[in-house]
Amino acid sequence: MVITTVKSAYLKGVADGAPFILVIIPFASLFGLLATEAGLNVFESLAFSVVVIAGAAQFTALQLMQEEAPTLIVLISALAVNLRMAMYSASLTPYIGAAPLWQRALAAYLTVDQSYVVSIAQYERAPEMTVPQRMAYFFGTVTPIVPFWYLFTLIGAVLGAQVPESWALDFAIPITFLAMIAPMFRTLAHVVAAFVAVVVSLLVTQVPYSLGLIVAGLAGMMAGAQAELWLERKKGTAP
Repeated sequence: MVITTVKSAYLKGVADGAPFILVIIPFASLFGLLATEAGLNVFESLAFSVVVIAGAAQFTALQLMQEEAPTLIVLISALAVNLRMAMYSASLTPYIGAAPLWQRALAAYLTVDQSYVVSIAQYERAPEMTVPQRMAYFFGTVTPIVPFWYLFTLIGAVLGAQVPESWALDFAIPITFLAMIAPMFRTLAHVVAAFVAVVVSLLVTQVPYSLGLIVAGLAGMMAGAQAELWLERKKGTAP
């Protein structure tokens, strides 16, 4: 689709964001179900998705809530997981930073992995797009995503409220994280980061309130960064 107007930009965004529905439906449903398993009621589960609207951070918070971690630890951990949004925002600023404040505020709320990935790719492919067209495209990408995230969180929560406690679905959270991160192992640096994080997390299992996970995450990031630097230096010295 050739973008010539704000409307065509919006419609292209909707088309590009639509395939993510196939991912949103199961993950939102699982979150709603696990939220009730963690002790939230249906309204609280839905409110969680509406307010936070960040899958990885929400699953992290649920895991810590099930471990009865203090509220402050839950908030800090969820924030740490979501720090990538700051990088997304910095990357989008050159393209949509001139938009009206209310549009930028709404875009900040709606910045998720999917909207960022497809939007930044489109902006780089079509640098001639105007700021209104870019904003329309961005809002188009989340049109098929966000409502389904809310709706299937609600459906999952309603279903989860009917699931007997004897089913013990706690195991689904770590499995969900494995499914989320496995496709991201694309380079040696990624593998190194994951390996170091796993080893360190096993060494700090006695740290209270799962704070060892944050320590392990920091260690993994530092190891991955060093591996990336080593690989870059090796490329620079290669004949």
